[in-house]
Amino acid sequence: MEKIMKKSGTGTEKFRFLADKAREAGAEDARIVPADGIVIEDRVRLKCRSGCPSFGKYLTCPPHAPDIEDVRNYLKDYHSALLVKFKSTAYLDESIRSCILSSLFDPGAQPAQKEEATRFMKEISKNSRHIHRIMLDLEKAAFNAGYPFAVTTICGSCGLCETCNVATGVCNHPTMMRFSPEALGINVVKTAADAGMPIRFPAPDNPERIAILLID
Repeated sequence: MEKIMKKSGTGTEKFRFLADKAREAGAEDARIVPADGIVIEDRVRLKCRSGCPSFGKYLTCPPHAPDIEDVRNYLKDYHSALLVKFKSTAYLDESIRSCILSSLFDPGAQPAQKEEATRFMKEISKNSRHIHRIMLDLEKAAFNAGYPFAVTTICGSCGLCETCNVATGVCNHPTMMRFSPEALGINVVKTAADAGMPIRFPAPDNPERIAILLID
């Protein structure tokens, strides 16, 4: 585990309006934390390489995402961050809770499991796009409040396009494209737990999701 050390002071009161706005938009919880509370680990990117079906298929995913050392350096310029916790509207049936990817891709998976996993992935993708819009609105609110370097993460793989332009390397929506915390090497589970808003594993019926807005 590694934490980036920087100046003290979280700006909790100064940025409370963003936490309030997140809750008004439907977030289950939202907290201002010191940016040095964001945990960066190389092993997070290893997980991306080890079985994630999105690896290499999106400009927002590794190996196209920023290098971890670059992310560590970026974080040194931030003092505060907003952690936003969402409860997904997608229902995760118990039959696939521990085997979502194998239910989707394993040739030996039962048809009922594959159908259930496909349904869930469609729902979670729709939910991700909704969260994406909320987080962009929060980023815009921070920008308009005088914090021009505010930048957000999203939940999961980018869903702005049907197919990503990985071959050309040119994003169709450059002003809206953002990275997930995991793509940046952020240990979301540890970061959220340290902030007092843990997410559960195995996932509950409606998975909990975390997005992060870097503010100042």
